[in-house]
Amino acid sequence: MLDELDNLPEDTSEALYERKTFTIDKGQEPLRIDKWIQMHLEGATRNKVQQGIEAGFVTVNGKTVKSNYKIKPGDELLLMSLINPEHTVLKRENIPLHIVYEDDALMVINKPANMVVHPGVGNFSGTLLNGVAYYLEQQNPGIDEDILPRFGLVHRIDKNTTGLIVLAKKPEVAAHLAKQFFNHTVKRKYVALVWGDMEQDEGTVTGHIARHRQHRKMFDVYPEGEIGKHAITHYKVLERFNYVTLVECVLETGRTHQIRVHMKHIGHTLFNDWEYGGDKILKGTIYSKYKQFVDNCFEICPRCALHARTLGFIHPVTQQEILFESPLPEDMQGVIEKWRAYIGTRKE
Repeated sequence: MLDELDNLPEDTSEALYERKTFTIDKGQEPLRIDKWIQMHLEGATRNKVQQGIEAGFVTVNGKTVKSNYKIKPGDELLLMSLINPEHTVLKRENIPLHIVYEDDALMVINKPANMVVHPGVGNFSGTLLNGVAYYLEQQNPGIDEDILPRFGLVHRIDKNTTGLIVLAKKPEVAAHLAKQFFNHTVKRKYVALVWGDMEQDEGTVTGHIARHRQHRKMFDVYPEGEIGKHAITHYKVLERFNYVTLVECVLETGRTHQIRVHMKHIGHTLFNDWEYGGDKILKGTIYSKYKQFVDNCFEICPRCALHARTLGFIHPVTQQEILFESPLPEDMQGVIEKWRAYIGTRKE
């Protein structure tokens, strides 16, 4: 049930689970569900299948079952297949973590800029999960290697995006959270600084997102039904600075680079987003003083100006809704104040 993670792209917040659905054929003889899954999923071991069933990653006709459940014709199977490999042992590293909430079930962390969430090609150390693994082992020496990152990570944010991310401490908690992400019930709000003066105070961007045809590390918007995954982003203007706009983005779906791609699609590339061309002057004057001002802004916030400010979900254990807010980091706050002062001076 475990697929390769290292080759996946950075993600804005898409859940790290692949949903697989099956309808059992009419001629199917009674068979234990763990055996059936092992037969139909390449590379699935009996032990991993049983762990997934026990954790709640498998449902039959909308209900969780045990490994000895015998499937029958017409059964509807849903598998939440954790995209996480049989990889090398996760290196534990003493990396400072800004933990905003923690209990026995989960932890919410405020991720800084320039930190990759999980190990992958070219990033086997220094990631958020390296730090989490160390932190949890200090609490529980000899902690089961299966817990992190195999079950802990349920969504991601990009290396240069700051803000809130939730990690599960138990597989059943991960399964519960993963389902919330799939059902789009998780509340996620981002703050972004984008190029240009937004035409409307609020609006919605809808467009399928898939890999860019020429640039494999980038993504693009494609016509509905052509390729890609359906994606919806709602936005609202928070403050205008003539040449750039501060906006709040609410994700209805969570696709790779969704906010960055959708904003570029409507002509408002994120400020200093070098991958999508936001690290150049896209709006403004031709005067050298203005160019120097923008260069200074790039130095203050030397990354894509995007912050995951709000994260809310139903706690898998208490069943109560919990909501977290993260203040803007210093670099984004600094560049916003600089734009505010610049526009204020021009008005005078």
